[in-house]
Amino acid sequence: MLQTEEIIRLNGIYKRLLSNAGVKLYEGEGKIVGPNEVEVTQLDGTKIFYSAKHILIATGSRAQRPPIPGKELAITSDEALSLDELPKRAVVLGGGYIAVEFASIWRGMGSTVDLCFRKELPLRGFDDEMRAAVARNLEGRGINLHPRTNLKALVKTEEGMKVLTDHGEEIIADVVLFATGRIPNTKRLNLEAVGVELDKIGAVKVDEYSRTNVPSIWAIGDVTNRMNLTPVALMEGTYFAKTVFGGEPCKPDYSNIPCAVFCIPPLSVVGLNEEQAIEKAKGDVLVFTSTFNPMKNTISGRQEKTIMKLVVDAETDKVLGASMCGPDGPEIMQGIAVALKCGATKAQFDSTVGIHPSAAEEFVTMRSVTRRVSKPKTNL
Repeated sequence: MLQTEEIIRLNGIYKRLLSNAGVKLYEGEGKIVGPNEVEVTQLDGTKIFYSAKHILIATGSRAQRPPIPGKELAITSDEALSLDELPKRAVVLGGGYIAVEFASIWRGMGSTVDLCFRKELPLRGFDDEMRAAVARNLEGRGINLHPRTNLKALVKTEEGMKVLTDHGEEIIADVVLFATGRIPNTKRLNLEAVGVELDKIGAVKVDEYSRTNVPSIWAIGDVTNRMNLTPVALMEGTYFAKTVFGGEPCKPDYSNIPCAVFCIPPLSVVGLNEEQAIEKAKGDVLVFTSTFNPMKNTISGRQEKTIMKLVVDAETDKVLGASMCGPDGPEIMQGIAVALKCGATKAQFDSTVGIHPSAAEEFVTMRSVTRRVSKPKTNL
């Protein structure tokens, strides 16, 4: 299959990168057997041992399944890329990145898609206004949304898989995708035996420099459950190398990290969302928004608005966060992230000349305040 071939191709690229950098690659299952020793069970079953001054754990995370009857009938994102054929009817459980993205992909390819999630809106943790925009767009493209909904059971039938919800609904599907979160991949690493501390979900506990409580053992990426994004793991790995081998102690900086949800159209953000800004700011927060119909939608007739937002500290004029739901959002937000990393003010955004005609120019032409939000006063 094309997907499998593409994954094999990408794996080959990474193996070449490792080889070209002089890295020795041993394929098999590894576990830590001492503060400075790793045991590898190779593909043929033989075991080899390696000792090192430093050990770095970067085993990522794995998908988890909710404990409901029939859970073995569902798939996770691991299997979703290796299906033999496109499902005509799909049910997706979850409200995060993976759930929203796969729902968008399958619907875009013509499948009937039902998206079930526990909250009122998908994408918990993102800006509420943007979450609402994503929900409207998903519905506008024909995805059936089931907010405040959990699945109770999956039952195999002649017509397909019967999906039972906690609201008494029954949905027939060809495929059910569980996108209900991931857990750190630490179960078989033997970490407790060597004294490495884990948190309650099994993530490796590390300090600001990615070091565990065992001085010779370090950890980066999803296995630490800090900010679970591929580029963040890359940053953590780079800073680990500088700290341990470059003589330049570096702490990863998790502020103003841009990210994107590749739904259709995509959502992309950097910095604080409106709710976070209100909570963290000492004074008032200014919110600037722009909503418009992109030129490509005007031509095609699609009624799907782009929404853009800047959140600004009223006292300092510093831009605290930016977000966009619309075509090319991730491409635009990568540049905005540089500005926020440099501590840009709203006045500096306003003094920047826009590129016309483009959606991006809206970020430098939003002059009027949409709303001014004061921090709620307490009686303390």
